[in-house]
Amino acid sequence: MARSSKNPLIPARDGVSPSCVALPGVRTGDVRWPGVIDFLDERLPKVGRAAWTERLATGAVLDEAGHAVPPEAPYRGNTRLYYYRELPDEGVVPFEEMVLYQDAHLVVADKPHFLPVTPGGRYVQQTLLVRLQRKLGLPQLAPLHRIDRETAGLVLLAVNPAERGTYHALFSGRTMQKTYEAIAPATDAWTWPRTSSSRIVEHPADFFRMNEVAGEPNSETRIDVLERRGDWARYTLEPVTGKRHQLRVHMNALGLPIVGDQLYPTVLHGPDEAEDFANPLRLLARGIAFTDPVTGAPRAFQSQRELDWPT
Repeated sequence: MARSSKNPLIPARDGVSPSCVALPGVRTGDVRWPGVIDFLDERLPKVGRAAWTERLATGAVLDEAGHAVPPEAPYRGNTRLYYYRELPDEGVVPFEEMVLYQDAHLVVADKPHFLPVTPGGRYVQQTLLVRLQRKLGLPQLAPLHRIDRETAGLVLLAVNPAERGTYHALFSGRTMQKTYEAIAPATDAWTWPRTSSSRIVEHPADFFRMNEVAGEPNSETRIDVLERRGDWARYTLEPVTGKRHQLRVHMNALGLPIVGDQLYPTVLHGPDEAEDFANPLRLLARGIAFTDPVTGAPRAFQSQRELDWPT
C-alpha cells in the first residue's frame, strides 16, 4: 500500500506530495519481481503497466536518494520508491478558493463547495491543498483539519511543519470555537436553541455515510435558527465534537435534512457520479475563533461566502 512521503529529499511536484511504496525483502531464488516495473504493476495495478513504464521513462519514479529510477531497473528489496499520483481524466472544480489570511504560521482559506481539502480518490490537482501549495509557493503547507468536500467555508493550514502538532491540538480539544450555517426546512416542531447529541458510527452498508445508533453519545451540536423565509430557515450550528458528517446527521435526525444533501436521509448521488454544481450542499463553515498556541494572539475569522436559498 502506498502512503504519503516524509523523505526531505523527495519534494512536492506541481503541488502534489510524493507517495511512497515499500519494496519487501525477498529470499534468494525468489523471482516474482525481476524488475521494478514488475513489482509496481503487481502492487499498484490500477495504474497499469504501460503507465508505469511511461512514468519510469520520464523520471517520475524516484529512489530514496531522489534519483530517477529507469524502466529497466532491477528489483531491490528492503528499499522504497517514490512517485507522484496522477489522474489523466481528473475533472475541474469550477469554483475558486480565497485566502483570507496568511502569515509565517497560518493560512486561512475560504473553500468553495465541491472542492476536496486533500488529494484522494478521483481528486489530486483539484484539491484545496494542492491549489494553495502551488498558488502560494508553500510545498510544506498542510491542513490542520478537514471539512467535507461538499461543504464550503473556512479551512486552516499550517505553514511550518514543526508547528503542525501544536496547532492540531486545538482541534483535538475543545478550545476551538467553530460555527457553521445551514439552510434546511423550517419547522415549528422544535424549540430553539437546542442541543443534539447521539452516538454516531459508520453506516453498516455504506462506508461513505454515518449512522446514529443506541449507546453513549459521542457527538454534540448546538443548533439555533438565524432567520426564516417561508418553508426554509437558516440555522447556526456549533459542533462541540467533530464526528464525520455530524452536522448533516444531526439535522437529518431532527427531520430537517440540509438542502442539497445527497447522502441524508437517502443516497441520491454516489461518490463516483458526476456532480450537479447547480445544487450544492447548503452547509458553510462560517466562523472560527481560538487563541493562537504559537503566538498567543487571539484569532477570529469569518467566511466571506453566502448560502443560496432554494427556489
